[in-house]
Amino acid sequence: MPGKSLEGQVALVTGAAKRIGRSIALRLAADGADIVVNYLSSQVEADALVRQIELSGRRALAVQGDVAVRADVQELFTAIEAKFGRLDILVNNAGTFFAAKFGDLTEEQWDRILDTNLKSQFLCAQAAAPTMKRQGRGRIINISSLGGILAWPGYTHYCVSKAGVIMLTRCLARALAPEILVNSVAPGTIQFPGEEPDEDYIERAPLHRVGTGEDIAGAVAYLAAADFLTGQVIAVDGGRALV
Repeated sequence: MPGKSLEGQVALVTGAAKRIGRSIALRLAADGADIVVNYLSSQVEADALVRQIELSGRRALAVQGDVAVRADVQELFTAIEAKFGRLDILVNNAGTFFAAKFGDLTEEQWDRILDTNLKSQFLCAQAAAPTMKRQGRGRIINISSLGGILAWPGYTHYCVSKAGVIMLTRCLARALAPEILVNSVAPGTIQFPGEEPDEDYIERAPLHRVGTGEDIAGAVAYLAAADFLTGQVIAVDGGRALV
Protein backbone atom coordinates (compact mmCIF):
# COMPACT_ATOMS: atom_id res chain seq x y z
CA MET A 1 0.00 0.00 0.00
CA PRO A 2 1.25 3.54 -0.65
CA GLY A 3 2.83 5.43 2.23
CA LYS A 4 0.62 7.79 4.24
CA SER A 5 -2.51 5.97 3.11
CA LEU A 6 -3.90 6.39 6.64
CA GLU A 7 -3.22 10.12 6.95
CA GLY A 8 -5.64 11.79 9.38
CA GLN A 9 -6.85 8.54 10.91
CA VAL A 10 -6.56 7.30 14.49
CA ALA A 11 -5.75 3.67 15.27
CA LEU A 12 -5.99 1.80 18.56
CA VAL A 13 -3.74 -1.24 18.91
CA THR A 14 -4.37 -3.33 22.01
CA GLY A 15 -1.40 -5.06 23.58
CA ALA A 16 0.83 -2.77 21.54
CA ALA A 17 3.89 -2.36 23.76
CA LYS A 18 5.78 -5.43 22.55
CA ARG A 19 6.24 -7.93 19.77
CA ILE A 20 3.50 -8.11 17.10
CA GLY A 21 1.50 -5.25 18.60
CA ARG A 22 4.52 -2.97 18.50
CA SER A 23 5.23 -3.89 14.87
CA ILE A 24 1.62 -3.12 13.95
CA ALA A 25 1.64 0.23 15.74
CA LEU A 26 4.86 1.31 14.01
CA ARG A 27 3.57 0.29 10.58
CA LEU A 28 0.25 2.10 10.96
CA ALA A 29 2.11 5.20 12.16
CA ALA A 30 4.42 4.96 9.14
CA ASP A 31 1.32 4.89 6.94
CA GLY A 32 0.11 8.13 8.51
CA ALA A 33 -2.13 7.15 11.42
CA ASP A 34 -2.02 8.56 14.94
CA ILE A 35 -1.71 5.70 17.42
CA VAL A 36 -3.24 4.73 20.75
CA VAL A 37 -0.92 2.25 22.47
CA ASN A 38 -2.85 0.08 24.90
CA TYR A 39 -0.83 -1.99 27.36
CA LEU A 40 -1.45 -4.01 30.51
CA SER A 41 1.84 -4.02 32.44
CA SER A 42 4.60 -2.99 30.01
CA GLN A 43 4.60 0.74 30.75
CA VAL A 44 8.29 1.29 30.02
CA GLU A 45 7.97 -0.30 26.58
CA ALA A 46 4.68 1.51 25.87
CA ASP A 47 6.14 4.92 26.75
CA ALA A 48 9.20 4.23 24.60
CA LEU A 49 6.96 3.29 21.68
CA VAL A 50 4.95 6.49 22.06
CA ARG A 51 8.16 8.53 21.96
CA GLN A 52 9.31 6.69 18.84
CA ILE A 53 6.01 7.33 17.07
CA GLU A 54 6.02 10.99 18.05
CA LEU A 55 9.55 11.39 16.71
CA SER A 56 8.23 10.16 13.36
CA GLY A 57 5.78 13.07 13.30
CA ARG A 58 2.63 11.27 14.39
CA ARG A 59 0.61 11.78 17.55
CA ALA A 60 0.51 8.92 20.07
CA LEU A 61 -1.02 8.09 23.43
CA ALA A 62 -0.28 5.24 25.84
CA VAL A 63 -3.24 3.98 27.89
CA GLN A 64 -2.95 1.25 30.51
CA GLY A 65 -5.85 -1.13 30.88
CA ASP A 66 -6.98 -4.73 30.88
CA VAL A 67 -9.12 -4.97 27.76
CA ALA A 68 -10.82 -8.08 29.14
CA VAL A 69 -12.46 -5.86 31.79
CA ARG A 70 -15.36 -3.67 30.67
CA ALA A 71 -14.55 -0.81 33.06
CA ASP A 72 -10.99 -0.62 31.75
CA VAL A 73 -12.26 -0.64 28.17
CA GLN A 74 -14.65 2.21 28.93
CA GLU A 75 -11.78 4.25 30.43
CA LEU A 76 -9.62 3.48 27.38
CA PHE A 77 -12.25 4.76 24.96
CA THR A 78 -12.92 7.83 27.11
CA ALA A 79 -9.22 8.66 26.88
CA ILE A 80 -9.27 8.21 23.10
CA GLU A 81 -12.26 10.54 22.75
CA ALA A 82 -10.62 13.18 24.95
CA LYS A 83 -7.30 13.09 23.06
CA PHE A 84 -8.36 12.53 19.44
CA GLY A 85 -12.14 12.85 19.21
CA ARG A 86 -12.35 9.96 16.78
CA LEU A 87 -11.33 6.36 16.12
CA ASP A 88 -10.91 4.92 12.64
CA ILE A 89 -9.06 1.65 13.16
CA LEU A 90 -9.23 -0.89 15.98
CA VAL A 91 -6.63 -3.65 16.00
CA ASN A 92 -7.57 -6.28 18.58
CA ASN A 93 -4.12 -7.69 19.19
CA ALA A 94 -3.94 -8.31 22.96
CA GLY A 95 -3.63 -12.02 23.71
CA THR A 96 -1.88 -14.75 25.62
CA PHE A 97 -0.51 -18.19 24.74
CA PHE A 98 0.56 -21.11 26.90
CA ALA A 99 0.49 -24.88 26.66
CA ALA A 100 -1.68 -27.14 28.81
CA LYS A 101 -2.62 -30.78 28.31
CA PHE A 102 -6.39 -31.15 28.07
CA GLY A 103 -6.60 -33.47 31.06
CA ASP A 104 -4.68 -30.99 33.21
CA LEU A 105 -6.37 -27.83 31.95
CA THR A 106 -7.88 -25.89 34.85
CA GLU A 107 -11.02 -23.79 34.84
CA GLU A 108 -8.91 -20.76 35.74
CA GLN A 109 -6.63 -21.34 32.73
CA TRP A 110 -9.64 -21.77 30.44
CA ASP A 111 -11.29 -18.58 31.67
CA ARG A 112 -8.04 -16.60 31.52
CA ILE A 113 -7.29 -17.41 27.91
CA LEU A 114 -10.89 -17.00 26.73
CA ASP A 115 -11.13 -13.64 28.49
CA THR A 116 -7.81 -12.32 27.19
CA ASN A 117 -8.05 -13.64 23.64
CA LEU A 118 -11.78 -13.46 22.89
CA LYS A 119 -13.78 -11.46 25.43
CA SER A 120 -11.39 -8.53 25.04
CA GLN A 121 -12.07 -8.37 21.30
CA PHE A 122 -15.83 -8.42 21.87
CA LEU A 123 -15.62 -5.62 24.46
CA CYS A 124 -13.38 -3.40 22.35
CA ALA A 125 -15.40 -3.91 19.17
CA GLN A 126 -18.61 -3.12 21.03
CA ALA A 127 -17.06 0.06 22.42
CA ALA A 128 -15.61 1.16 19.07
CA ALA A 129 -18.67 0.53 16.92
CA PRO A 130 -20.80 3.56 17.93
CA THR A 131 -17.99 6.02 17.17
CA MET A 132 -17.20 4.37 13.84
CA LYS A 133 -20.89 4.28 12.91
CA ARG A 134 -21.24 8.01 13.63
CA GLN A 135 -18.23 8.72 11.45
CA GLY A 136 -19.71 6.58 8.69
CA ARG A 137 -16.52 4.54 8.38
CA GLY A 138 -14.31 2.24 10.42
CA ARG A 139 -12.03 -0.77 10.32
CA ILE A 140 -11.80 -3.52 12.94
CA ILE A 141 -8.95 -5.99 12.53
CA ASN A 142 -8.90 -8.97 14.88
CA ILE A 143 -5.68 -10.90 15.39
CA SER A 144 -6.60 -14.58 15.46
CA SER A 145 -4.10 -17.38 14.86
CA LEU A 146 -3.25 -20.43 12.83
CA GLY A 147 -4.37 -22.17 16.02
CA GLY A 148 -7.92 -21.10 15.24
CA ILE A 149 -7.70 -23.04 11.97
CA LEU A 150 -5.60 -26.09 12.91
CA ALA A 151 -6.23 -28.36 15.92
CA TRP A 152 -3.36 -28.38 18.42
CA PRO A 153 -4.30 -30.79 21.27
CA GLY A 154 -1.68 -29.37 23.60
CA TYR A 155 -3.33 -25.94 23.21
CA THR A 156 -7.05 -26.76 23.16
CA HIS A 157 -7.97 -23.67 25.18
CA TYR A 158 -5.92 -21.42 22.90
CA CYS A 159 -7.29 -22.95 19.70
CA VAL A 160 -10.88 -22.55 20.92
CA SER A 161 -10.27 -18.89 21.82
CA LYS A 162 -8.81 -18.12 18.41
CA ALA A 163 -11.51 -20.06 16.55
CA GLY A 164 -13.93 -17.87 18.47
CA VAL A 165 -12.11 -14.78 17.20
CA ILE A 166 -12.59 -16.00 13.64
CA MET A 167 -16.34 -16.48 14.11
CA LEU A 168 -16.60 -13.17 15.97
CA THR A 169 -14.98 -11.54 12.95
CA ARG A 170 -17.51 -13.06 10.57
CA CYS A 171 -20.49 -12.17 12.74
CA LEU A 172 -19.32 -8.59 13.24
CA ALA A 173 -18.68 -8.18 9.53
CA ARG A 174 -22.38 -8.76 8.95
CA ALA A 175 -23.63 -6.94 12.04
CA LEU A 176 -21.61 -3.75 11.49
CA ALA A 177 -21.78 -3.42 7.70
CA PRO A 178 -21.75 -1.35 5.61
CA GLU A 179 -19.96 1.38 7.56
CA ILE A 180 -17.47 -0.85 9.40
CA LEU A 181 -15.33 -3.50 7.74
CA VAL A 182 -14.23 -6.34 10.02
CA ASN A 183 -11.45 -8.77 9.11
CA SER A 184 -8.88 -10.97 10.80
CA VAL A 185 -5.20 -11.76 10.43
CA ALA A 186 -4.24 -15.28 11.52
CA PRO A 187 -0.48 -15.43 12.18
CA GLY A 188 1.50 -18.61 12.03
CA THR A 189 4.66 -18.87 14.11
CA ILE A 190 6.13 -15.39 14.49
CA GLN A 191 9.58 -15.01 16.00
CA PHE A 192 11.76 -12.11 17.00
CA PRO A 193 15.56 -11.64 17.15
CA GLY A 194 17.21 -13.73 19.82
CA GLU A 195 14.54 -16.43 19.94
CA GLU A 196 15.37 -20.06 19.23
CA PRO A 197 14.26 -20.91 15.66
CA ASP A 198 11.21 -23.17 15.41
CA GLU A 199 12.86 -25.75 13.16
CA ASP A 200 9.77 -27.98 12.93
CA TYR A 201 7.67 -25.06 11.64
CA ILE A 202 10.39 -24.04 9.21
CA GLU A 203 10.52 -27.57 7.80
CA ARG A 204 6.75 -27.92 7.46
CA ALA A 205 5.89 -24.50 6.01
CA PRO A 206 6.18 -24.31 2.19
CA LEU A 207 8.12 -21.04 2.47
CA HIS A 208 10.54 -22.68 4.94
CA ARG A 209 10.69 -19.82 7.41
CA VAL A 210 8.87 -18.38 10.37
CA GLY A 211 7.19 -15.01 10.14
CA THR A 212 8.23 -11.60 11.47
CA GLY A 213 6.31 -8.85 13.16
CA GLU A 214 6.57 -6.88 9.95
CA ASP A 215 4.83 -9.68 8.04
CA ILE A 216 1.80 -9.36 10.30
CA ALA A 217 1.93 -5.57 10.32
CA GLY A 218 1.88 -5.53 6.53
CA ALA A 219 -1.31 -7.59 6.43
CA VAL A 220 -2.93 -5.34 9.04
CA ALA A 221 -1.96 -2.23 7.07
CA TYR A 222 -3.52 -3.71 3.94
CA LEU A 223 -6.80 -4.40 5.75
CA ALA A 224 -6.77 -0.95 7.36
CA ALA A 225 -6.74 0.65 3.90
CA ALA A 226 -8.97 -1.84 2.04
CA ASP A 227 -12.46 -0.77 0.94
CA PHE A 228 -14.06 -3.94 -0.46
CA LEU A 229 -13.08 -6.68 1.94
CA THR A 230 -14.96 -7.81 5.04
CA GLY A 231 -15.50 -10.99 7.03
CA GLN A 232 -12.22 -12.46 5.80
CA VAL A 233 -9.39 -14.28 7.57
CA ILE A 234 -5.92 -13.86 6.09
CA ALA A 235 -3.54 -16.60 7.25
CA VAL A 236 -0.06 -15.08 7.33
CA ASP A 237 1.75 -18.34 7.92
CA GLY A 238 4.16 -19.07 5.08
CA GLY A 239 1.67 -21.65 3.77
CA ARG A 240 1.75 -23.76 6.95
CA ALA A 241 -2.05 -24.24 6.91
CA LEU A 242 -1.67 -26.09 3.59
CA VAL A 243 0.42 -28.89 5.08
